[in-house]
Amino acid sequence: MTYETIKVEEGAPGVTVIAFNRPDVANALSTQMGRELLDVWSKLRGDDSLRAVILRGEGKHFQAGADLKERNGMSDEAWAEQHRLFEAMIRAQLACPVPVIAAVQGAAMGGGCEMTLACDFTYAAEGARFGLPEAGLGIIPGLGGTQLLTRAVGPRRAIEILTTAQPFTADQALAWGLVSGVVPPEALLDTVLGVARVIASKAPLSVRGAKRVVHGGQDLDLARAMDLELTVYNHLFTTHDRREGVGAFNEKRTPAFEGR
Repeated sequence: MTYETIKVEEGAPGVTVIAFNRPDVANALSTQMGRELLDVWSKLRGDDSLRAVILRGEGKHFQAGADLKERNGMSDEAWAEQHRLFEAMIRAQLACPVPVIAAVQGAAMGGGCEMTLACDFTYAAEGARFGLPEAGLGIIPGLGGTQLLTRAVGPRRAIEILTTAQPFTADQALAWGLVSGVVPPEALLDTVLGVARVIASKAPLSVRGAKRVVHGGQDLDLARAMDLELTVYNHLFTTHDRREGVGAFNEKRTPAFEGR
């Protein structure tokens, strides 16, 4: 598929970089962008060579949320149809089996903020702004934002953010645990690529297994969550990569993982 509203590039071996590419409208989420993101996330899910994904925006901003000019005057039926597409898109992002890292510069508002919440972790540039302004538009976040935000910052902070609908800074996001680091804008992509390269150097089955266990265990009681962990652990210690990792450690060399 030829993409009109996103760019998909290799940032490093095993690392795919997806960039929103509508910089003239702050990368606002249009129907076409939703289709293209659904397509790329669906394809990446079946890519065994994939090690990590970076999500970023072209130009000054990460993403300003849904394209309200496109939505202006939409019938309820058209709005609902578009949102079903966006729901499928965000679920495809959440289903990505490898770590997804957001690199946020400028504004990450509305759906753009929700897409950072759907990433596994985020780095932000100094001066970046986040927000979920939906209460001022007569709606609430509908791409998992209420639930992902609550899991990240707890219900008290989440209700404050959602009901005041006020933007917050990268430094606030860092203090609340929504981002992993705040760096100068010119260092943002290199920082995130560096983290992605570290992930790509680890045993791929272990990386995928860790993500699966963390996400799968969130809604289980402790005993069942530990059972899930042990299911993945008991598989991994029988793999070639476990033998390679232990052998490389003892031989004082860099392991050559194969994902098997």
